Amino acid sequence: MNKHLTQLLIAIAVMSATSVACAAELVVVVNPSNPATAMTAAQASQFFLGKSAMFTPVDLPENSPIRAEFYKKVADKDMSEVKTIWSKLVFTGKGTAPKEMHNNAEVKKAVAANPTGIGYIERSAVDSTVKVVTVLP
Repeated sequence: MNKHLTQLLIAIAVMSATSVACAAELVVVVNPSNPATAMTAAQASQFFLGKSAMFTPVDLPENSPIRAEFYKKVADKDMSEVKTIWSKLVFTGKGTAPKEMHNNAEVKKAVAANPTGIGYIERSAVDSTVKVVTVLP
Protein backbone atom coordinates (compact mmCIF):
# COMPACT_ATOMS: atom_id res chain seq x y z
CA MET A 1 0.00 0.00 0.00
CA ASN A 2 2.78 2.46 0.90
CA LYS A 3 4.60 1.64 -2.33
CA HIS A 4 1.55 2.60 -4.41
CA LEU A 5 1.00 5.79 -2.43
CA THR A 6 4.65 6.77 -2.92
CA GLN A 7 4.42 6.12 -6.67
CA LEU A 8 1.24 8.18 -6.86
CA LEU A 9 2.83 11.11 -5.01
CA ILE A 10 5.90 10.97 -7.29
CA ALA A 11 3.67 10.95 -10.37
CA ILE A 12 1.73 13.97 -9.08
CA ALA A 13 4.96 15.86 -8.36
CA VAL A 14 6.31 15.16 -11.85
CA MET A 15 3.05 16.25 -13.48
CA SER A 16 3.01 19.46 -11.42
CA ALA A 17 6.59 20.29 -12.40
CA THR A 18 5.77 19.67 -16.06
CA SER A 19 2.74 21.97 -15.90
CA VAL A 20 4.78 24.75 -14.35
CA ALA A 21 7.50 24.37 -17.01
CA CYS A 22 4.96 24.64 -19.83
CA ALA A 23 3.30 27.68 -18.31
CA ALA A 24 6.34 29.95 -18.40
CA GLU A 25 5.73 33.68 -18.50
CA LEU A 26 6.25 34.80 -22.08
CA VAL A 27 7.16 38.23 -23.37
CA VAL A 28 7.11 39.88 -26.78
CA VAL A 29 10.42 41.58 -27.53
CA VAL A 30 11.63 44.08 -30.11
CA ASN A 31 14.95 45.63 -31.03
CA PRO A 32 16.03 48.17 -28.36
CA SER A 33 16.21 50.94 -31.00
CA ASN A 34 12.56 50.38 -31.94
CA PRO A 35 10.39 53.30 -30.77
CA ALA A 36 7.60 50.94 -29.64
CA THR A 37 7.33 50.83 -25.86
CA ALA A 38 4.22 48.70 -25.41
CA MET A 39 1.67 46.72 -27.40
CA THR A 40 -1.30 44.58 -26.59
CA ALA A 41 -1.38 40.85 -27.24
CA ALA A 42 -3.87 41.50 -30.06
CA GLN A 43 -1.49 43.99 -31.68
CA ALA A 44 1.40 41.52 -31.40
CA SER A 45 -0.68 38.79 -33.01
CA GLN A 46 -1.11 40.95 -36.14
CA PHE A 47 2.61 40.66 -36.92
CA PHE A 48 2.81 36.93 -36.22
CA LEU A 49 -0.27 36.11 -38.31
CA GLY A 50 0.70 38.13 -41.38
CA LYS A 51 -1.85 40.91 -40.96
CA SER A 52 0.81 43.63 -40.77
CA ALA A 53 4.32 43.93 -42.21
CA MET A 54 5.41 46.75 -39.89
CA PHE A 55 7.63 44.32 -37.94
CA THR A 56 9.67 41.29 -39.00
CA PRO A 57 8.56 38.40 -36.76
CA VAL A 58 10.68 35.42 -35.78
CA ASP A 59 9.18 32.22 -34.39
CA LEU A 60 10.34 29.32 -32.29
CA PRO A 61 10.19 25.84 -33.90
CA GLU A 62 6.77 24.50 -34.85
CA ASN A 63 6.97 21.70 -32.28
CA SER A 64 7.93 24.05 -29.43
CA PRO A 65 5.49 24.09 -26.50
CA ILE A 66 6.40 27.76 -25.99
CA ARG A 67 5.30 28.53 -29.55
CA ALA A 68 1.97 26.77 -29.00
CA GLU A 69 1.46 28.64 -25.73
CA PHE A 70 2.33 31.97 -27.40
CA TYR A 71 -0.22 31.62 -30.21
CA LYS A 72 -2.88 30.44 -27.77
CA LYS A 73 -2.27 33.49 -25.56
CA VAL A 74 -2.04 36.19 -28.26
CA ALA A 75 -4.53 34.91 -30.83
CA ASP A 76 -6.44 32.05 -29.19
CA LYS A 77 -5.25 29.79 -32.02
CA ASP A 78 -3.75 26.32 -31.94
CA MET A 79 -0.80 25.37 -34.14
CA SER A 80 -2.94 23.80 -36.88
CA GLU A 81 -4.91 27.06 -37.24
CA VAL A 82 -1.69 29.10 -37.40
CA LYS A 83 -0.26 26.74 -40.01
CA THR A 84 -3.44 27.06 -42.11
CA ILE A 85 -3.29 30.87 -41.96
CA TRP A 86 0.32 30.93 -43.13
CA SER A 87 -0.24 28.29 -45.82
CA LYS A 88 -2.94 30.48 -47.38
CA LEU A 89 -0.82 33.65 -47.17
CA VAL A 90 2.25 31.98 -48.67
CA PHE A 91 0.25 30.20 -51.41
CA THR A 92 -1.44 33.44 -52.50
CA GLY A 93 1.82 35.39 -52.35
CA LYS A 94 0.48 37.71 -49.66
CA GLY A 95 3.08 36.89 -47.05
CA THR A 96 6.19 35.06 -45.96
CA ALA A 97 6.02 32.98 -42.80
CA PRO A 98 8.22 34.08 -39.90
CA LYS A 99 11.70 32.60 -39.87
CA GLU A 100 12.08 29.88 -37.25
CA MET A 101 14.78 30.06 -34.60
CA HIS A 102 15.83 27.11 -32.46
CA ASN A 103 15.60 28.70 -29.01
CA ASN A 104 15.26 31.87 -26.92
CA ALA A 105 18.89 32.85 -27.52
CA GLU A 106 18.50 32.70 -31.31
CA VAL A 107 15.27 34.72 -31.16
CA LYS A 108 17.04 37.41 -29.10
CA LYS A 109 19.98 37.46 -31.51
CA ALA A 110 17.69 37.81 -34.57
CA VAL A 111 15.61 40.57 -32.96
CA ALA A 112 18.72 42.42 -31.74
CA ALA A 113 20.18 42.33 -35.27
CA ASN A 114 17.08 43.76 -36.98
CA PRO A 115 15.60 47.19 -36.11
CA THR A 116 12.14 45.90 -37.17
CA GLY A 117 12.55 42.50 -35.50
CA ILE A 118 9.92 41.14 -33.15
CA GLY A 119 9.86 37.84 -31.32
CA TYR A 120 8.69 36.10 -28.17
CA ILE A 121 10.75 34.42 -25.50
CA GLU A 122 10.48 33.30 -21.92
CA ARG A 123 10.69 36.26 -19.57
CA SER A 124 13.63 34.65 -17.77
CA ALA A 125 15.70 34.94 -20.99
CA VAL A 126 15.34 38.72 -21.34
CA ASP A 127 18.52 40.80 -21.30
CA SER A 128 19.64 44.21 -22.58
CA THR A 129 19.85 43.02 -26.22
CA VAL A 130 16.05 43.21 -26.56
CA LYS A 131 13.19 45.38 -25.26
CA VAL A 132 10.00 43.92 -23.76
CA VAL A 133 6.81 45.42 -25.20
CA THR A 134 4.25 42.84 -24.03
CA VAL A 135 4.06 40.49 -21.05
CA LEU A 136 1.86 37.43 -21.54
CA PRO A 137 0.85 35.90 -18.19
